[in-house]
Amino acid sequence: MISQATCSVCGTVFSPQFAFQLLATPRARYAFCTEACRKTALAASTPPAPPPEAPLRIAILNQKGGVGKTTTAVSLGSGLADRGVSTLLVDADAQGSVGMSLGIKGTRSLFHVLMEDVTPQQASVPVRSNLDVLTADEMLANAEIRLAQQPKRANVMSSKLAAFTGYKIVLVDCAPSLSLLNQNALVFADYVLVPVACDYLSLVGLKQLLRTIKHVQTSLGHVVELGAVLPTMYDGRSKHAQESLKALQDHFGPRCLAPVRMCVKLKEAPAQKRTIFEYASDSTGAKDYLKVVEWTLSLALEHKAGRGLGPSAPATWPSAPQTLVPQPASSLTPRPVDMPPPDDTGVLRSATGS
Repeated sequence: MISQATCSVCGTVFSPQFAFQLLATPRARYAFCTEACRKTALAASTPPAPPPEAPLRIAILNQKGGVGKTTTAVSLGSGLADRGVSTLLVDADAQGSVGMSLGIKGTRSLFHVLMEDVTPQQASVPVRSNLDVLTADEMLANAEIRLAQQPKRANVMSSKLAAFTGYKIVLVDCAPSLSLLNQNALVFADYVLVPVACDYLSLVGLKQLLRTIKHVQTSLGHVVELGAVLPTMYDGRSKHAQESLKALQDHFGPRCLAPVRMCVKLKEAPAQKRTIFEYASDSTGAKDYLKVVEWTLSLALEHKAGRGLGPSAPATWPSAPQTLVPQPASSLTPRPVDMPPPDDTGVLRSATGS
């Protein structure tokens, strides 16, 4: 037994009486006159915990309605959760379609997080294993007015959700509109996933969305990339759908994902408050959305490695093909309407007939 020792922390000379006062390691021996000195030494030798890893943030957005945004958000979120990926699904649409699709209604919503002193942790609702939802309701429409009065109105969502850690992926289901909320979602997001129905009006509407993404990059200084375009409601029997899909593939190349085919089960699942994987796991809709899940997992790996999607950015799209919606082969089927005039960005210029 050691009769006297010098405290390794404070230098006090003392007579050890308890086991905790002596510590031997392969490299050295230590002595502590009190428990406080021992705790101080152990705390100093423990490396600080690494900061939590920021989640991959994806905004699911198209300014045109009826293209399958909420179906995509719910299917993608549930598919990721089924793969063991902790996922947060944020409903940024005042219609609250995400909550209705899953049969949930939070006592607090995204409105309370953005406009009041409610933390995201207090407002989110766990709905499945690895899947939490931050719901929305009609109160979110009032947020537009209050956002407009704030100096950094485009950064509110980012600041409020910045400390929301513990998730690998955060998905934001956006409203079909040009709004401050959607601008907030774009400033918050790393990537944008754009569901596009395989019809003429949806292709023309895509042009405005690409201009909005470019505006966020150039005017607000936030690097948000087009992750992918997702053709939805694809009917392979329709020549128009085939031509629309080919135009998207020609224009966006690898950023155009495999289409989600027309599937009645995708429409039935929300009525049953179930995801497509719970309701009809062997349907074409489930199989097609599994491909989107795989793409998202690959994107997460690329993003974590810091490689992104390569040098192409929304501000420098490749040249548009001569015809975004090709002319029909038969001269007996003329184009039904005149195309609108071109925009000033060159983005999807062929959709405008130039």
